[in-house]
Amino acid sequence: MKKVFVLDTNVLLHDPRALFAFADNDVVVPIYVIEEIDSFKKDLSELGKNARHIARTLDGLRGEGSLVEGLKLSSGGSLRISVANTELPEGSYTGPKVDNQILATALGYHQQRSPQGEQTIFVTKDINLRIRADALGLRVEDYDAEQTDISELYSGVIDLDVSGEAIDTFYRTGELALDDPYYYPNQFVYLRDAKTPSHSAIGRINVEAQRAEPLSKLKDGMWGIRPRNREQSFAADVLMDDRLKLVTLVGKAGTGKTLLAIAAGLQKVTEEQVYGRLLISRPVFPLGRDLGFLPGDVEEKLTPWMQPIFDNVEYIMGLSKGERRSGRSYTELMDLGILEIEPLTYIRGRSIPNQFLIVDEAQNLTPHEIKTIISRAGENTKIVLTGDPYQIDNPYVDATNNGLVHAVNRFMQERIAGHVSLSKGERSELAELAANLL
Repeated sequence: MKKVFVLDTNVLLHDPRALFAFADNDVVVPIYVIEEIDSFKKDLSELGKNARHIARTLDGLRGEGSLVEGLKLSSGGSLRISVANTELPEGSYTGPKVDNQILATALGYHQQRSPQGEQTIFVTKDINLRIRADALGLRVEDYDAEQTDISELYSGVIDLDVSGEAIDTFYRTGELALDDPYYYPNQFVYLRDAKTPSHSAIGRINVEAQRAEPLSKLKDGMWGIRPRNREQSFAADVLMDDRLKLVTLVGKAGTGKTLLAIAAGLQKVTEEQVYGRLLISRPVFPLGRDLGFLPGDVEEKLTPWMQPIFDNVEYIMGLSKGERRSGRSYTELMDLGILEIEPLTYIRGRSIPNQFLIVDEAQNLTPHEIKTIISRAGENTKIVLTGDPYQIDNPYVDATNNGLVHAVNRFMQERIAGHVSLSKGERSELAELAANLL
């Protein structure tokens, strides 16, 4: 029996391809959704881009038949714009007016189709609206084809209990054969003596040779920055490996994700000259007034959101207070063409060859945006995605379905990708306590 999926506005803004994501079932888009989408079309953000994409798609389909009467899709299902004016039951008018109208449309289809044995499912990414719909007797679902329990996210590291002799062999020969062939490419391993836990070693798994190998040695660190703990050593190893073209670093605030990535990028661009330039970017999500309310030109408006990157670069440069007062700053590297820092909006549509690209705060991106960014990579470009899935400013993604988590899951079996989850904070004792307690 076919199902009827009634879509909320946020579903289409999250993924404009959602119109065609329900196989041979019937898809219903309330007219109120179209009105809401229209209000986003002038935005310069990803939401505005998706709103325009949806409008063009629906306009193109309009030429193939009546959207009000229902249009057959190639998948075998149908698409319909509903103009029904159903009322909600008395006492359930809480919430925004448009939400009520969309919810009423879904309830109307439920009441109409249930006697015929068809199931109506209301699809929305709004948690409160899902609760309200459920209270009204509707079956409701979140929209996400690949939700991931964040507690089960691939960590990039595995602990193995081995004999003390095996650890001694690893130190002596620089390798240790592994019996179990089921490991991920570039997965790190913590070898621990079952009898003496302090007797241990760390390495990286070579899946082709089916063995663990030592990490690369950093003689002078990365632009003077050295790993402070085991996880940071793992991160430095994949960041400095030119064979890996995609690196994902996930961790809470203060674990050193961005600092290590920038240090590795500067090392590769200036000292080793593997890449032509270090490009650092991050999405901009104002938490208060929009950028237009801030004084100054575009660069000045963006400074508050790019300041964390500026701070990290200047820390790595080791500038003293006196040097800062005299005018020295990260701009020196920019003037030399070594470093470029810009918001993510400016990267879309570009081809990025021969660069070390860092995308900070990648947890605020949708899976589609991550695909757009990674597909920009040209020849000899390395992309590093950093972020904390628990700190999301984008209202259209959450910890289970953001682009960073999506990239980790999709690339964990690829030989040109590496991933590390960092948990130990190194910013300060206070910062570490705040991240854990607050």
